[in-house]
Amino acid sequence: MKIALIGAGTVIYQDEGVGVFATKYIENNYTFNQDITIVDGGVLGFQLMTYYQEFDKVIILDTITMDDKVGSIYNLPSEELLGLGSYKQTAHEVEIVEMLEICSLLEKMAIVNIIGIVPKDIETVGVGLTSEIKENFYLFVNTAIKELENTGITATKNTKEVSLETILLNYKEPKAPRYEDIEWQ
Repeated sequence: MKIALIGAGTVIYQDEGVGVFATKYIENNYTFNQDITIVDGGVLGFQLMTYYQEFDKVIILDTITMDDKVGSIYNLPSEELLGLGSYKQTAHEVEIVEMLEICSLLEKMAIVNIIGIVPKDIETVGVGLTSEIKENFYLFVNTAIKELENTGITATKNTKEVSLETILLNYKEPKAPRYEDIEWQ
């Protein structure tokens, strides 16, 4: 079974980047009993169609616009998501749902789950997460791990943890490539 775990969102708009941070956290802190593809989806939008068609299972980690308490977590199969008009609030939410709608008409489509967390702030420019989202971050990650395990994947937590703060810091202060590491054409 080909499985993709995709973190969607824009890391420069506070909580909007939680899906990207979560996939990076999972990538750095877990090993799996079989190969899975972990994707920094950012705002892939229409490029998601490739994953929906070429994989058997796609799990998308993202914020979700719901009228609920900040930090609430949802695990929605694509069938439920297609019926949620209120989900389509941000540009990439619209693209995710539009790609699901298009792919649902094609012969082959992955089983898709959106694991979403209700954000507090997706408008302030700044890399990081609000305290409310940080409080529920590990529950968000554990929900993704549980969904992977529901597909038969065994996830083992590494003994040395790369913290959420370290991951956020790497996005805030990305390392520039060293001159000697650049491949010149």
